[in-house]
Amino acid sequence: MKKKIAYRFRIELMEIKPLIWRVTEVPSTYTFWDLHVAIQDSMGWLDYHLHSFRLLPPRKRKSILIRIPDDEYEDNSLAGWEIPLSQFFKEPGDEATYDYDFGGGWHHRIVMEGIYLQEEGKQYPNCIFGERACPPEDCGGVPGYYNLLDILRNKAHEEHDDMNQ
Repeated sequence: MKKKIAYRFRIELMEIKPLIWRVTEVPSTYTFWDLHVAIQDSMGWLDYHLHSFRLLPPRKRKSILIRIPDDEYEDNSLAGWEIPLSQFFKEPGDEATYDYDFGGGWHHRIVMEGIYLQEEGKQYPNCIFGERACPPEDCGGVPGYYNLLDILRNKAHEEHDDMNQ
């Protein structure tokens, strides 16, 4: 019987200090669309917005854009549900960026940490590590998130009770 393989990825939400991050394992048979769903689940996003992956293959000058293609702009992007992860993630250290909510501007760094045999009886995808809660949807990107944190820290702020629900 052939053993099933899992990929382990570290996902970091950029531009936020202290860092918000997750380590997630997914089947090696996943597509970029499947990875998008796993990232949404592990980060706590609700998949309300568009997303994209950007990769710079070795020895190439032009990056590759993977997302829901937009025929209106003919941007030569690739459909995430058609592209297997194994086409671009070959070994630990391979990287991509993942952007979510283009208006909010949530930028993530994705690094393949390892390739493993799937554990018998374990459910995949699986978020195995991480720190800090993700910002809520539609909070206004990085500046809005920092503003929300300031409001939540200040019990005297006029919006504190409304934002703390």
